[in-house]
Amino acid sequence: MKSSSKSKRPLRIITISLGIILAVIIIFWFFDIVLNGMIVDWFENNYMTTYEEYIPDVGKVGIIHRPNWDMLKQLLFVVVIAILFIGMLVVILVSHLYAKSRVRKNTKEIGKMLHDYILSEKDAADIFPENYGDIATQMSEIKAQMRSHEQILKEETARKNDLILYLAHDLKTPLASVIGYLNLLRDERHISEDLQERYLSISLEKAERLEDLINEFFDIARFNLTDISLQYSKINLTRLLEQLAYEFKPMLKEKNLTCNLQIPDDLMLRCDANKIQRAFDNLLRNAVIYSYPDTEVNVTVVRQNDDVVIKFINHGDTISKENLERIFEQFYRLDISRSTSSGGAGLGLAISKRIIELHHGTITASSENDLIEFTVTLPTS
Repeated sequence: MKSSSKSKRPLRIITISLGIILAVIIIFWFFDIVLNGMIVDWFENNYMTTYEEYIPDVGKVGIIHRPNWDMLKQLLFVVVIAILFIGMLVVILVSHLYAKSRVRKNTKEIGKMLHDYILSEKDAADIFPENYGDIATQMSEIKAQMRSHEQILKEETARKNDLILYLAHDLKTPLASVIGYLNLLRDERHISEDLQERYLSISLEKAERLEDLINEFFDIARFNLTDISLQYSKINLTRLLEQLAYEFKPMLKEKNLTCNLQIPDDLMLRCDANKIQRAFDNLLRNAVIYSYPDTEVNVTVVRQNDDVVIKFINHGDTISKENLERIFEQFYRLDISRSTSSGGAGLGLAISKRIIELHHGTITASSENDLIEFTVTLPTS
């Protein structure tokens, strides 16, 4: 870049010199040919004094021209002012053109350096010179963020792909069972009613499991947290949680669980009722799935100033600190969920977190001594 700029300097100097010479020739031609002495006549008439005087050397009277110094001083002042004004204009114009040239040059240099930096694995300091230290620092930060986001995206994509493969493999088991028991019912004409009932019950159970897995596929396919929008209204939080606990009775009964709800009467909350119900449904479902049989699931609600705090507590295997840090990530599932028939797609907690954050609330998770606790804090209005 520098060698190319140096090679162009002599050519620029020659071009400027030729331009100046051409300008002088044009000015001379203009005054000498076009004006035909008009400037000289104007100067003599305004700035020279003409009178007759006896000339001793010649021995006769002649015409003498002497400068009119008062008028010349005024002319000189005007010329100096004009030269200064024109000089300022020339300096401003040259400075502007030079600045534009430098900007173009710097932009081109920065563009090339950015291109080289993005495509290479070198450090910013190895590509950007010292006078571009601020840009080098910013680019290093941007590149680090890009790599971090790229890594997160790769991990999420890998988890999603693994989950799809896992679910696809799981589809075969209930489907094979349904087909097998239906074939038995078709081929064995003389089986007892009890055995028929047993086969039908197993087929129905496997078909329901198959439906759950298919719904998980749909959840993964249409999952997009950015599409969630809220429609606020005033709701009775007490009634909402009571209804939710009632709807979970069949699921609680399967593991012989009890759900204890502790909440003040007629506690009001301004929120999107459908979205908040979805978030609480995910949290209560998670508590039931990971609870030990014959234990309690406790849901407690307290008012704290302008906030309401909801806790979902269940008895289950202690979740490690590493898993707690990632439990709200998209498509993240605890290892234990892979060995259960009720493990979901790893979207429930991520969706709940997004909904609660859209309501300007917070959600945290903690676990110790075989207790799992999710704490939700929401503004009441």
